[in-house]
Amino acid sequence: MTGEKGDGSKKPEGETIDVNEVLNDTNYNEWKQEMTNFLLAKNKMGLIDGTIKKPEKELATHTTWVRADAMVKGWLTTTMEKEIRTSIRYANTSSEIWKDLGERFEKEGAPRAYELKQLLNVTRQGGMSVSNYYTKLRSLWDEIQVVLPMPRCVCDGCECAIGKQLSQVREKERPYEFLMGLDDKFSVIRTQVLAMKPTPSLAATYHLVAEDEQQRAITGGAQRPGPEASAFQANYGETKLLSKRRPREGGVFQDNWIP
Repeated sequence: MTGEKGDGSKKPEGETIDVNEVLNDTNYNEWKQEMTNFLLAKNKMGLIDGTIKKPEKELATHTTWVRADAMVKGWLTTTMEKEIRTSIRYANTSSEIWKDLGERFEKEGAPRAYELKQLLNVTRQGGMSVSNYYTKLRSLWDEIQVVLPMPRCVCDGCECAIGKQLSQVREKERPYEFLMGLDDKFSVIRTQVLAMKPTPSLAATYHLVAEDEQQRAITGGAQRPGPEASAFQANYGETKLLSKRRPREGGVFQDNWIP
């Protein structure tokens, strides 16, 4: 974000804030994630979370710390709406601003988790492209990860890797969630993917469905039958041919007999 602030005032010369979200009353989680990434990239997260303590005034590093903290305060206030910026005008440090915003906007885990899970269950492709549908799901999955983070083992010297195992379980659920919401025209490729052993990863599943979508665009919507569909048609054809042959004594059939 460069140029002017939301209220028309200009940012300091040379300042560049690579954050797409401007904080408002409804997007705190998204803003926090982007701002965290930006501060980590600038090596300033320690000022926000308090790990870089303010030096005593007598120390030579005091002025440097104050200047760095003032810069971070400017970054924070630049990326929020005017009404919110006004409410934290008198905060002494960037850490105070960060804490205040968290207490004000961070929703309780359970209500927000319920809301996100509900959205995930009802999200359907609904005519969107496969790419847009996947992006919508990915946004929900990412926010669920923020609201319901995977637990981590805190035992000394523990090697159970429970967090990694739980993360793998969640990753295995996502291909099913993706496939469930696809439009009916993808029913054949969905059946084929579910029949694969082992079940493909989310990335592989997306690739297969996107490839099917591309093939439809090339052929004008027609779909080539997959292996299962072809086998079904072949068996059905044999059954239909036998039904047209009249049985005789001794197991001999008469061709072209129509009952």
